Amino acid sequence: MMTEITKWEYRVQTWGSVWRSNKDEDLEMLLNEWGEEGWEVISAERSPNSEKVKLIAKRNLTHPRRREHSWPG
Repeated sequence: MMTEITKWEYRVQTWGSVWRSNKDEDLEMLLNEWGEEGWEVISAERSPNSEKVKLIAKRNLTHPRRREHSWPG
């Protein structure tokens, strides 16, 4: 019996601005959008000496080809 291997795709994005205060509500809105797209955040780390946060998320890779970038890089 052969077990199917789960395939993942990952998303890495640095969120926030050094020019203005980062609001929790803005981050919450971003995370809710990602959740609707099937992304699960697996890591969030604040950049040293900055208000920016690096977010890493994953979701099941359900298509035979990698996803198109649907978000700004």
